[in-house]
Amino acid sequence: MIKGSRVLFVFVDGVGLAPAGPDNPLSTVPMPRLRELLGGPLVLNGIGQELARRNATLRAVDACLGVPGLPQSATGQTALFTGVNAPALVGNHITAQPTEGLRAIIADHSVLKQAAEAGAEVLFANAHSEKFWQMIRERRRRLGASTLTALAADATIPNLADLIEGRAVLWDITHEVASGHLGYELPLVASEEAGCRLARLTSEYDLVFYETFLPDLAGHRRLEPAWVLARLDGFLGGVLDHLPPQVTLVLCSDHGNLEDTTTKAHTTNPVPLLAVGPGAGYFRQATAITDVAPAILACLTGATHTGADRRTALDE
Repeated sequence: MIKGSRVLFVFVDGVGLAPAGPDNPLSTVPMPRLRELLGGPLVLNGIGQELARRNATLRAVDACLGVPGLPQSATGQTALFTGVNAPALVGNHITAQPTEGLRAIIADHSVLKQAAEAGAEVLFANAHSEKFWQMIRERRRRLGASTLTALAADATIPNLADLIEGRAVLWDITHEVASGHLGYELPLVASEEAGCRLARLTSEYDLVFYETFLPDLAGHRRLEPAWVLARLDGFLGGVLDHLPPQVTLVLCSDHGNLEDTTTKAHTTNPVPLLAVGPGAGYFRQATAITDVAPAILACLTGATHTGADRRTALDE
């Protein structure tokens, strides 16, 4: 039974925290909406500052999880979306889509599945096209951790018709990449409007999950960081402007990348965990990405939760 705050969980791929400087786009690119909220740029040496908005928490959380090497998407996202220390469990950091072992972790521990079992109505807000599903059926691509997280819960996954009608959001926020580079003929949407649409979905569901991997593409130098961050800032502004007061926004990443333009590789930097809303206090003790899923569940249910309460498959 849902007794606490509803949650909008926004996953931003490839955003770490580094000191301000010329090689960190998060300190050099204007992001007026995020800076208004934080009282400054999203940089490591700004984490200690008091947030401008009440009921908000900003934490620098570990994405390496005690495993040597650079954190990667498959294990990092599995850890973030389940609360299980996936890289420690499998013995290394795994890139790209989840392996069979990681898929099993997601199937058992998906945060959406756990929320649904607790009585929550859950939604994966990213629109998926029939073209995408056809490629999956033909084994021309594999499912990512986010979609597996939704499927584990039998969560609603919107299609392109839902997207056109404003009941979903695309991973690239504005449809510019999908229409300009991937062959989709979609009307463009302002980033602020996309954020508004996502926020509206929280009136119908207890837990809404959304992902964008635009920042990771910028970190790998496939997109310009300034272009990506301008759209992400407008998007978050739209979310914050239209988020119902009973909903907590939770934003986190899986590994660093975008924050260091001296490399195209991932980084070992901590990642930001931002919570805004009535349940922000549930995230104040988080120290690692494995703390996020348990805190979301505690926020939804109104349960008592501290960092010491966290358990993973390694503890069982």
